[in-house]
Amino acid sequence: MSSWAEAQGIAKLSQVAVMKRLRGAAAWLGLLLGAKLAERAGFAGLKEFGLCLRLVDATTVSAPGSRGTDWRIHLGFCLGDQSIDSVELTGPEGGESLKRFVIGDRDLLIADAGYGHRAGLESVHQAGGLFIVRMNWQNLPLQSVTGEPFDLMGALRQVPDTQAVEFGLQTAPTRQVSAVPVRLVVLRKSAAATEQAQKRARQEAQKKGRKVDPRTLEAAGYILLLSSVPAEQLSASQVLELYRFRWQVELAFKRMKSLMQLGDLPVRDPDLARTYLYAKLLAALLVEDLTRNFLSFSPWGFRLATLPQPVANSGRPI
Repeated sequence: MSSWAEAQGIAKLSQVAVMKRLRGAAAWLGLLLGAKLAERAGFAGLKEFGLCLRLVDATTVSAPGSRGTDWRIHLGFCLGDQSIDSVELTGPEGGESLKRFVIGDRDLLIADAGYGHRAGLESVHQAGGLFIVRMNWQNLPLQSVTGEPFDLMGALRQVPDTQAVEFGLQTAPTRQVSAVPVRLVVLRKSAAATEQAQKRARQEAQKKGRKVDPRTLEAAGYILLLSSVPAEQLSASQVLELYRFRWQVELAFKRMKSLMQLGDLPVRDPDLARTYLYAKLLAALLVEDLTRNFLSFSPWGFRLATLPQPVANSGRPI
């Protein structure tokens, strides 16, 4: 890099000087990344729902030789234009939470079970946003709208084989978190999907040296989604269909890791790591912009932009 800078007439720097400047560039690249994200903040989303559909997820990055998580990237993905609209970089202690995202009053956030916590759901509700979040049976207590305990397992046993059902509930409040009205949407899995989920549950319990809870095996036979979207706006089946779009954000992560080597962190120094990751994410945004510009000049650009997304009807399991 120092040779390139000198050849371009930019500066005459030693490799050590270049490394020092890269260590100090993380804040500047973070500002550029934030400015680029701010350009996308006004996107209206999918108008047929009257909402801005946003998928949120996180991925981990490891330093060379590391066997654990050194960095965690928290990503917001706008489904309407298939682009990143929010990025936060934390250390391994930065857990998944909906509180990390700036929420608009027409935002509909779609997230997996890692985000199914009462504090995060409350933050979305208070901001005027909505959510569809997958839940685990044991980590998010629910109750009736009158405050009575909800028998989840008893309710699951009443679910028919092929029809999605829903229950009008609220999250159980604590001293720090107020109750949030929710719809619990439940769909019974196929026998094959249930067997596969139960197998994963047994393997996970075995790795941790403990016996699997029978309720975990029973709950593995169902898809459990919590939604704050009113029933008159989205039916239970539509909630399930929208949740399938969550695969788009996972595909975005895989695309960045495979094409841009996002997951291959070549440095151990924390400051250099931040510079590297911010630069990669900024490059990903610029590539998305260039791709959209290319399609706009293409004779098929408008047609491609208006085609329905194939993932919703792909049949991929959720």
